[in-house]
Amino acid sequence: MKSLYSILLSTTLALIFLLSCSNPKKEFATMLIYGGTIYTVDSTATTVEAVATKDNSILFAGTLAEAEAYKNDKTELIDLKGKTMTPGLIEGHGHFMGLGYNKLTLDLMNTTSYQAIVDAVAERVKTTKPGEWITGRGWHQSKWDSMPAETVHGFQTHHLLSEISPDNPVYLGHASGHAGFANAKAMEIAGLNRIAKDGIKKYELEGGEVLVDALGRPTGVFNERAQGLIRQHIPERTPETDIQAFELAVEACQENGITSFHDAGIGRKRIAFYEKMKLEGKMNTRIYAMLTGWDEDLLNEWFEKGPMVDPNYLLTIRSVKLNCDGALGSRGAWLLEPYSDRPDHFGHETLPMDFVKKTALNGLQHGFQVCAHAIGDRANREILDRYEMAFKELPKLALDHRFRIEHAQHLHPDDIPRFSELQIIPAMQAIHMSSDRPWAIDRLGKKRIKEGAYMWQALLQSGVPIVNGTDVPVEPLNPIASFYASVSRKTLKGLPEGGYEPEQKMTRAQALKSYTLDAAYGAFEEDIKGSITIGKLADFTIYDQDLMTVDEDKVLSTKVVMTIFDGKVVYTMK
Repeated sequence: MKSLYSILLSTTLALIFLLSCSNPKKEFATMLIYGGTIYTVDSTATTVEAVATKDNSILFAGTLAEAEAYKNDKTELIDLKGKTMTPGLIEGHGHFMGLGYNKLTLDLMNTTSYQAIVDAVAERVKTTKPGEWITGRGWHQSKWDSMPAETVHGFQTHHLLSEISPDNPVYLGHASGHAGFANAKAMEIAGLNRIAKDGIKKYELEGGEVLVDALGRPTGVFNERAQGLIRQHIPERTPETDIQAFELAVEACQENGITSFHDAGIGRKRIAFYEKMKLEGKMNTRIYAMLTGWDEDLLNEWFEKGPMVDPNYLLTIRSVKLNCDGALGSRGAWLLEPYSDRPDHFGHETLPMDFVKKTALNGLQHGFQVCAHAIGDRANREILDRYEMAFKELPKLALDHRFRIEHAQHLHPDDIPRFSELQIIPAMQAIHMSSDRPWAIDRLGKKRIKEGAYMWQALLQSGVPIVNGTDVPVEPLNPIASFYASVSRKTLKGLPEGGYEPEQKMTRAQALKSYTLDAAYGAFEEDIKGSITIGKLADFTIYDQDLMTVDEDKVLSTKVVMTIFDGKVVYTMK
């Protein structure tokens, strides 16, 4: 019979052996997370009990017993206490500074009538000096409870707005960003009254439209590229307000569990500003930025010097954003057939298709991903055609191009399989379905809606990933709302029962992947983020309940309670 000493010695040696096997490199964690459900979004496992991190990367993911081997007296312990954790969420298409600036100007996202807009501006007039511009964004006439008596092509006219702000120029962006609304003072500054005096009754410009009444007078609504007629007169933002907006955007991301952000279109000044923020240690959200296609000189400069892939994964520039049509709400989306509620109108081609092909070829040659905005079925088809032409001309360079179509909101049925055939990634914001579907049927009609709008499951089943997001500030930066829309196909009021076109719902696993690993793939970053995998970045989002199992009608009540970015807790819900 063994002595007690022998038994204790054997047990101790076995424990030491077990621990050494669990921690073969003798590395210790800076953070150990445990005590809840942890979804890895990794092919090797669905959930794990614990995650250990060292500095800004994942050291271990597995059982709590094994994770204990990575703990020492310096390890920060985070007990989830039954809460749920996923990889850090990725906003797959948004406008970072637009998010910040939306908090500094008039936020009209929740207005439900023209009068509500007028009232909001009237309040701002009280505290604004005469002559100073009043700006804002977020109105959407199709979401109002009622329309004013006077409309032109389904939009309000400027008269009420002009009456309450005679001395302040006003410009209010449509929620979509594809139209704007100006008062008389703003149009006066832009010199539009002088054009009218010269007898020109119709304002025509390529890629845009100035809405006019029966007498040829501007109504105040400027569609697509026509917005530039007003915007060019709005004073530039200051360095101080840029910093303020940036910090507000970072704060909003952290509060919403967003650890990475695909910034859909930035110019020369914005690039320099982001680099400054990074140097100053303020880049506390990872930005994957797309160069704006409006500046051809900028594109050529970057094509010559090549992509900028940040070794610290804070600011990466290796893609181009092309704006090729408008939005459904403003009737700017470019359609194959006319709008059901405006039979003489097909939307707008806002960028020449020859330029799309040229940029696609340049992208392949110089290592840049091309991301083209397309909402209407005509725009989507034309872009797919140009991408395909470029791939055929440079087949060896097109093996892993990861070209994207941003929104891909309305497709002709014949074009749905082409995404898989050409390996084009659709970056689709599920929340747009929730917000737009109730009125989008007026624009497209039942047949086009059913066969080609918001075709998530059809695209997924064809073999392509979907990059999800919100298009903030078009929609609020709320991944929970977009997740709910993805899996329910309902409005945020829970309507209709069973959802719109329910066969196109995502599963919860698909929806989570579209906000994590698939979004990372859409930025060539699946090897460093998007799943809880050893060696990847320590970016996590923690929720007060389990998004994957909670009843559907309770999904929207889910709260982000903690955000971990780069191995550090950057947000805790108070």
